[in-house]
Amino acid sequence: MGAGTVFFIMFFLLLAMILLRVPVSFALAFAVIPVLIMTPAVGPVMLLQRMMIQFGSFILLSIPFFILAANIMNEAGITDQLMRFSRSIVGFLPGGLGHVNVFVSMIFAGISGSSNADAAGIGSVIIPAMIKEGYGVNFSVAVTACSAVMGVIIPPSILMVVWGGTLNVSVGGLFLAGIIPGILIGILQMAVVLVYAIKYKYPREARFSIMEVWRSLKSSILALMSPLIIIGGIVGGFVTPTEASLIAVVYSMAISMLIFKTVTIKSFLKLLLDTVRLSSVVLFAVGTAAIYAWVMSFYKIPSFLVGAVSTWTTSPHVMLIIIVIIFLIVGMFIDGTPAIIIFAPLLRPLADAVGVNPLHFAVVGCVAISYGLITPPYGLCLLITSKIAKINCIEPMREVCAFLGVMLFVLILMIFVPDVTLWVPKLLMPELFPGAG
Repeated sequence: MGAGTVFFIMFFLLLAMILLRVPVSFALAFAVIPVLIMTPAVGPVMLLQRMMIQFGSFILLSIPFFILAANIMNEAGITDQLMRFSRSIVGFLPGGLGHVNVFVSMIFAGISGSSNADAAGIGSVIIPAMIKEGYGVNFSVAVTACSAVMGVIIPPSILMVVWGGTLNVSVGGLFLAGIIPGILIGILQMAVVLVYAIKYKYPREARFSIMEVWRSLKSSILALMSPLIIIGGIVGGFVTPTEASLIAVVYSMAISMLIFKTVTIKSFLKLLLDTVRLSSVVLFAVGTAAIYAWVMSFYKIPSFLVGAVSTWTTSPHVMLIIIVIIFLIVGMFIDGTPAIIIFAPLLRPLADAVGVNPLHFAVVGCVAISYGLITPPYGLCLLITSKIAKINCIEPMREVCAFLGVMLFVLILMIFVPDVTLWVPKLLMPELFPGAG
C-alpha cells in the first residue's frame, strides 16, 4: 500500500469511530488494525514495543505529578485565597466578578498546568457566585470555560510537556513562549467582560484598596510562589520539567498539610487515587496515539504530506494558517494529548519545509489545539462548566463565540508576529536560537 492509501484508511477510520462515540484511546488502536492485517512487516509485538517506549519517556513522567499537584492545591482550598487576591486587583472594574474569573484563571494556570482542573476547581466556586450576583448563566459559564483554556497556555502546561516529549523541543522554551500569548488572551477576555458588563450593567465588586491588595497578597503568597518555583527552576537550569513537577507535588503537600492543614492523609490518599485514574486515561491515550503515529511514520506519511501540501504554498504564514485550521478541527473531536502525538509529527515537516521555527510552530499548535476545550462536540471545559451551572452546553455558545473571537485574534497575531511567542525565550534562553545573534 502507498502512503496516501494508508493515510486515508487510518484517518477516516479514526474519524468514523470518534463520530460513533468510541473512546479516542481505543479508536486510535482500532484504526491501526486494518493496516496491521495488510502489512506482514508490522507485527503486534512491534507496536506494543513502540507503546512501551513512549511510556518510558522521562518527560512524560511529569504529567501525573503536575495533575497530583493541581489536585492537592484544589483540595487545599487555595481557590478562595486566589479569588480574594484577584478581587482586590480587578474587582473594582464594572463586572468585577467576571474580571476576577479571568484573573484567577491566569494565576491558577501557573499552578496547575491543566485546563480541566481550572474549570472544575474555579468553576465550582465562581459560577454559583456570579449567578447569585445577577450575572447571566450563559455568560458565567462562557467566561469560566474560556478563561480555563489558559491553564494549558500559561506555564506550566501539560500539553507543552507532551509536545516537548514527543518532538524533542525544549519544554523550558515552550513554557517561556506561552507567557505572552497567555497574558494577551487574558487581557482581551477581560475586555470582552467589560463590554458585557457595560451592556448589561453588571456590578462592581468593591473599591480598589492598596491595603486589601497587600492583605490578600500575604494570604495567597505561598500559592503564588508555586509557578515561580517551577518555571524558575526549569529556565534557570536547576531542574528538569519532571523534577520540577515532583517539587510542585512536595511543595503543595507541605503548604496544604503542614501550613493550611486542609489536606489529611486520608484525603491525600483519595487524591492519589483520583490522580492515578486520570493519569492512566491520559497515558493510555499517549500509548495508543504513539502506535498510530509510528505506523504513519513507517509508511512515510509525513513525506507524503510535505509533497502534497508544498505545492500549495511556500509561505510560512500561509502554512501556519493551514496547520492551525487542521489543529482547530482536530481539537473539536479529540483531546489535546493524542492530537499532539498523532498530528504534530505529521505536520512538523510541513512547518520545517517553509522555515517555521520549531518553538514557534509548537506554541501556535498548542494554543490552536487548546481551543478545542471550548468547541463542541469535545469541548471538555465547556462541558464541565455547563454541568456545574446545570445547563446544556449548547446554550452559552453565543457568549463563547464572543470570547473565542478575541482568542482567535491572538492566534492570528502569533502567526504573523512570531516574536509574540519567541521574544521571551530569545531573552531568557538565547541558546535555543544559535543563529539569531
